[in-house]
Amino acid sequence: MRPTAALPHVIALALAAAATLTACGGGSGSDPDTLRVSFKQSTDNNIKVMDTYIAGIKEQFEKENPGKKVELVPIKAPDAEYYTKLQQMLRSPKTAPDLVYEDTFLINSDITSGYLKPLDAYLKKWKDWDQFIGTAKAATRGEDGRIYGVPDGTDTRGLWYSKDIFARAGLPGTWQPKTWEDVLDAARTIKKKVPDVIPLNVYTGKPVGEAATMQTFEMLLYGTGDGTSDPLYDKNSKKWITAGKGFEDSLAFVETVYKEKLGPEVSDALDPNVGTRVRGEWLPQGKLGIALDGSWLPQDWLEGSGHEWPEWSEELGLAAMPTQNGQAPGKVSMSGGWAWSIPAKAANPDLAFEFIKTMQTRANAQKWYIANSGIAVRKDVAGDPEYVRAQPGIKFFTDLVSSTHYRPAYPAYPKVSTAIQEAMEGVTTGDLSVREAARGYDEALKDATGNQVIEK
Repeated sequence: MRPTAALPHVIALALAAAATLTACGGGSGSDPDTLRVSFKQSTDNNIKVMDTYIAGIKEQFEKENPGKKVELVPIKAPDAEYYTKLQQMLRSPKTAPDLVYEDTFLINSDITSGYLKPLDAYLKKWKDWDQFIGTAKAATRGEDGRIYGVPDGTDTRGLWYSKDIFARAGLPGTWQPKTWEDVLDAARTIKKKVPDVIPLNVYTGKPVGEAATMQTFEMLLYGTGDGTSDPLYDKNSKKWITAGKGFEDSLAFVETVYKEKLGPEVSDALDPNVGTRVRGEWLPQGKLGIALDGSWLPQDWLEGSGHEWPEWSEELGLAAMPTQNGQAPGKVSMSGGWAWSIPAKAANPDLAFEFIKTMQTRANAQKWYIANSGIAVRKDVAGDPEYVRAQPGIKFFTDLVSSTHYRPAYPAYPKVSTAIQEAMEGVTTGDLSVREAARGYDEALKDATGNQVIEK
């Protein structure tokens, strides 16, 4: 298998980041009138969506709160390194910011580590909290029942396809596959009729991290059953589920894509920056037929992004990912999202929540959802015709919320996700058979969960 970044190297980066922050400001407690806000900055220098939005909120907040200053502490790193650096910062009052941007799949892990502050006391006094949809609130709720973050949007996933490549391959201009085999057959047709392009991209392996787990594997796995139960975690027994038929079928789909050379070269698939190539190169340049990906892609194609592609809505089609055999409900999606959380060691938590309230006014929330191609989690915004009309694709991806699923984001989930990525990487490279990869997953699952598993 292709080697991934060594853990000592990642920790060294995190320590370096923490040391730099300490040297710069002496931690969040250095000034009670200065709010330190940390967030994930894109590794693509042309993508400034978050930077621009946060800078605007900073300006508004400082104007509305004379004497208060906002210090932005961006972390420029791929997802996996961002998580590691952020967690390192959260360990000490000297380096902990006052407000942080959290991927919801890590919230329970960070709660267990004592890194985050419950927000219930603030939320009870904030009337806008009633506008947030229940599923979004659930994504930021800890196992103790308390809320540890304010979600700033959600997302869904589906199939993006090139209308030009489909036309050249003799495939329909309006496409909605009914089964997994329909997706693979379309990719096979593209490979045969349009051999100079990549037929299908599905993320895989450890280098791309959660993108492999969520954008690919869970989009498959959650479409193998009847949609009424979680195939990864049993809530009644509070135990994780070992690899069964649906798990192996999902691995087999990934294996087929790379074994039949329907996807990119394995070396490209296992490049940590493959997502940037999908959005910035392969789709806009007509090099990719089908992409299993997320609702947020258009933010990379907006004016000023460096990858401007105003014609994308005319050149790309959208289709829901089908269930394995077309069984009800017929389509599947996964939803995640990010949230704003206050560290347990934050020096200015009250000021941090005031900043959250400024970010999450109806007007500012709507501006953010549109700018980052996000799905609204405020009911008043979701029902606003201006939001629905703001960008092509918003209605399609918002409609998928009715058939979406959420990860079992309990404390063990990050390790479970890594075990899934390792199994995927094994079948992608051909180093492991589906059965061997599934067995390896079961062993890793038992280690990750303290053997709290249900045997399939």
